[in-house]
Amino acid sequence: MGAGQNKRSAFKNKAVVGESEINSSVRVEIAHDEEPLPVSVHAPPIVSSYNDRIRPLLDCVDRLRNLKITQEGIQLPTIVVVGDQSSGKSSVLESLAGISLPRGQGICTRVPLIMRLQSLSDPQPELYLEYNGKLVSTDEDNVAEAISFATDEIAGRSKGISNTPLTLVVKKNGVPDLTMVDLPGITRVPVHGQPEDIYEQISAIIMEYIKPEESIILNVLSATVDFTTCESIRMSQRVDKTGERTLAVVTKSDRAPEGLLEKVTTDDVNIGLGYVCVRNRIGNESYQEARAEEAMLFETHHLLSKISKSMVGIPVLAQKLVQIQANIISKCLPDIVGKINNKLGANIADLNMMPQNLTTVAQAMSAFMRIMSSAKESSRKIYLRVEFDEYPDEKHMHCTARLAEMLSQFSDELQLKNVENESKNSFLKEEISILEEAKGIGLPNFLPHTAFLTSLLMKVHGISSTPVEFVGKIWNYVESVLVRVLMKHCDNYPQLQSSIRRAAQNLVVKKKEQSVDWVMEIIEMEKLTDYTCNPEYVATWNSLMAKQEQFMEIMNDHSKPTIIGIDGIGDIDVGYLRKHAAVIQQAFDLKMRMKAYWKLVLRRMVDCMALHVLFSIQNLVNKDMEAEILHEVLGPRGGGIERLLEECPLVAEKRYRLNRSITLLKESKEVVATIIDGVSAISI
Repeated sequence: MGAGQNKRSAFKNKAVVGESEINSSVRVEIAHDEEPLPVSVHAPPIVSSYNDRIRPLLDCVDRLRNLKITQEGIQLPTIVVVGDQSSGKSSVLESLAGISLPRGQGICTRVPLIMRLQSLSDPQPELYLEYNGKLVSTDEDNVAEAISFATDEIAGRSKGISNTPLTLVVKKNGVPDLTMVDLPGITRVPVHGQPEDIYEQISAIIMEYIKPEESIILNVLSATVDFTTCESIRMSQRVDKTGERTLAVVTKSDRAPEGLLEKVTTDDVNIGLGYVCVRNRIGNESYQEARAEEAMLFETHHLLSKISKSMVGIPVLAQKLVQIQANIISKCLPDIVGKINNKLGANIADLNMMPQNLTTVAQAMSAFMRIMSSAKESSRKIYLRVEFDEYPDEKHMHCTARLAEMLSQFSDELQLKNVENESKNSFLKEEISILEEAKGIGLPNFLPHTAFLTSLLMKVHGISSTPVEFVGKIWNYVESVLVRVLMKHCDNYPQLQSSIRRAAQNLVVKKKEQSVDWVMEIIEMEKLTDYTCNPEYVATWNSLMAKQEQFMEIMNDHSKPTIIGIDGIGDIDVGYLRKHAAVIQQAFDLKMRMKAYWKLVLRRMVDCMALHVLFSIQNLVNKDMEAEILHEVLGPRGGGIERLLEECPLVAEKRYRLNRSITLLKESKEVVATIIDGVSAISI
């Protein structure tokens, strides 16, 4: 076994793909230390080992790129060429493609240039550009001028850059089958005519292309600089720390041969796919002459000849790129198939979830009735049936629980107002005052009914604002929930939302006014007369009156202590009441009657409020809501059912975008399926 064969078997990294059909037929070996296949410097092809076999895979990726599949978030395997300004990128690409690219001061590549190289048996080359939906034919003599003209059309005639790609297709005998993306050279200092943030713009474009895991980074470095200081190295290391998808090509090897061997073997910057050193074409050399001179340089130079032949020359670079490209495509293709299928399924599901594109009044009426039916059912669940399956984690939408809490709070507020009115320092003062003003000609020690009604009127007036505030709070809450439910069910028909929202708000205003009127009637009825058939009144009054005898003893016997315990008030000093002996017994009786009766009044008010709220909400859901919405939608402001036929711009745009995406993905799927069907015949 020769030395070359030993080197070829020393280190091989085999690509393994997940799709069995591809796995069985496509297997590419990347041999970093492998001796290149013998290539005569006089033979036209730079590399021919893999061209015919990988062409279908490369065509597949190119077609997917032309379909703009990346707009769907599906990344394609791509060789991305990066380098600092004046690093020799153009020279490398010219040598691979056998054509001249634009040259000059400053940034020559101002847009991403997708170079599609394809070996052609016909000696007559074919070159054309694709950009902005156009296809422009050119030739080898005029390709640089054509690229400059297209760049100006895309990025403007100034020196600014653009992220809109330009595709150059080169079909020529002897070129390797490659697709590469050449990006603007990295510059930190803007020249005249360039934007101040030119570095940031270029960096953003480069990072967008090299960040995906599917990208292979071809980092072009000049032998005349320290690799560790190159901005392109810093950028690639940010996304590929281990260098496993970075290949370095070192240009201008003839200008700085000293120490180059140490640079490419020490590898201080982690270039996982290895280095290839090349010589730039000089002057008017033909590409064949340049390759001959390059081969002679690395064969005879006293320093450069020490570099392994597997790391020098444009043919080696071409061979490595073809190998790497075939490897990454065969590795990524199954993932691309899966991503296309997943994205296609998700888009079809999204499209099916969208509302029907209505074209007739009958369809619009049917859609409107579905909205009303579903909204009514959701409202019944939330307001009446204690079912929260549509909003399991949103406590605000759990209406029965929230209404119960609000009613309990209302009851507590009424009781609190009652307690606030009870003061130890004013015990019986109000009752005495009322009795003094209710005096008339009649039997003594007789409790006038007018005194009780006066006391009742004052107490009802003291809490009259609380029920009104409560119904306002209740209906504000009901409105927030109702609007949320209705907006959810007509979310697909935004042209209806303003009318339905207005109908809900108008309906709640009416219900709130009705409730306020009802509350005011209840308050007026409580003021008007005192009545209850609840036996608890007499029982409570008797219990409270049990303290009357003790109380009167204190009033009549000045030698007794003046402290007495009163239920609901506590221990109080009643000595100051002895001066009102004439009415004190009546005042005590009036106080205890009112205390027993007021307890029932507050309870009755809370009970009636609960019944009223539930009854009103039930009517709202079962009758009023539908009638109000119909009135609003069919009225002059609502625009009628026909308004549903006017699909809003956002929905129409989404429908168009999904349909376009589905068409693209289906076409992409067909492209990949065709390749997979034929890949069993490919042997690489």
